[in-house]
Amino acid sequence: MKQKKVLIVTRNLPPLIGGMERLNWHIADELSYEHDVILLSHTIAERQAPKNCRFFGVTLNPLPIFLILAFIQTFLICLRYKPDVLFAGSGLTAPIVVFWAKIFRKKSVVYIHGLDIANNHWIYNLIWVPMICSASKVIANSTPTHAICLKKGISQEKLTIIYPGVTYPPLSRNENQIQSIKAKHQLNDKKILISVGRLTQRKGLNEFVDSALPEIVAKHPNTILVVIGDTPSQSLNKNLQSKELILETAHQHGISDHILFLGNISDDAVLSSWYYLADIHVFPVKHIPDDPEGFGMVAIEAAAHGTPTISFATGGIVDAIKDQVTGKLIPIDQYDLLSQTIISNLNFPQKFKKEACESFSKQFSWSNLKFKFDLHI
Repeated sequence: MKQKKVLIVTRNLPPLIGGMERLNWHIADELSYEHDVILLSHTIAERQAPKNCRFFGVTLNPLPIFLILAFIQTFLICLRYKPDVLFAGSGLTAPIVVFWAKIFRKKSVVYIHGLDIANNHWIYNLIWVPMICSASKVIANSTPTHAICLKKGISQEKLTIIYPGVTYPPLSRNENQIQSIKAKHQLNDKKILISVGRLTQRKGLNEFVDSALPEIVAKHPNTILVVIGDTPSQSLNKNLQSKELILETAHQHGISDHILFLGNISDDAVLSSWYYLADIHVFPVKHIPDDPEGFGMVAIEAAAHGTPTISFATGGIVDAIKDQVTGKLIPIDQYDLLSQTIISNLNFPQKFKKEACESFSKQFSWSNLKFKFDLHI
C-alpha cells in the first residue's frame, strides 16, 4: 500500500526543455514508486509523463489561462482524490498549491529555483512571495537560492536544500557512435568544447563567443564549440539569445567556422556521446542578480561522463562544480581568465581526473532524490 497521495502541480514538464522540466519529471517518477502521485500540468506533457502517475492536463498557453485552469483543476482534484500533500514544482504554481492546501488543511511543499524567488517584479512580490512564505515546506535547489529565500522572508525552520539530480551511472560509452559523430561533423583531431543548455541571456554564450572564444581559437586553431540547445519558445524568461546573434558575433571575429549548432538533442544516447567526446564543458553563465542560475545540472551531467566544466562562479553553479576537482570556477566576468583556463586545460587535459568527476556526480543520482523528498512530504 502506498504511503501518501501527492498532488504535483507544475507547468515545467517535458517536452518543454530545460533543467526544471527534467527535475519535475524525475520528482514525480521517483515519488510514484512509494506514493500515489497525481500530476497536474499542461496537456502536451501527458505523452511523456511518468507511467505510474495519474495525469491531468490543462492548456499550456497563454500563461494566465494555464494558471486559472490549474487553479480550478486543483480544487476539483482535491475534492475527488483528497491528496495529503500538494507540491508546487516551481514558484509559478505556489499560490495555487498553498491556497488549496490551506482550504483543505493539507501540507504544501514548494520547490524553489533561482528566478522563482529572485524575481523583483512588484506583482510577484505582492502575491507570489507571500504565498511561498506561507507554504508548509520550501525546498531550495542550491545554497545561493537558499540565501535568497531567507532574504525574502522565508522561515529558516521550513526551508531546506535538495539539489537536482542526474542519471547515474550514465549510459555506457558507445565508441562506435562517438566515432560516427566525429566522422559526420568532421571532428577528428579537433579540440571540442560543448555548451549544453537553452540560449538565454543568462547563459552568456554570445558574450563567451565575443570575449573568450577568439583567444582560445588563436591558441588552438583546431577548436570547435559545439552548441547543444536552442532558443526556448515556451520560456517565461524573455531575455533570450539566438543562433543568428551568436553567429553574427562569431563572424565579426572571423571564427564562424569554429561553432557547430546542433539544436536540442532529445536522444539520451546521442547527448551522452557528446559529453563523452568533449574535452571541456563550458558554462559561461552571466551574473544577473534578478535572473540567477538556480543550480546548473549540466555541470553534474558532464561530470557523470568524466568531463570537466569551466564556468563563472555565480548562482547555484558553485554547488554543481567542485572547484579544481570537477572543473574550475572563474571569478565573475573575468573572460581573460576564463579563456586562459580553457587553453591551459586543452594543453594539459589530464588536470581533471575522470574518476574524480564521476565520484562527485554520484551523490546527485536521481535515486538519492527519492529518499530526500520522502523526508519532506
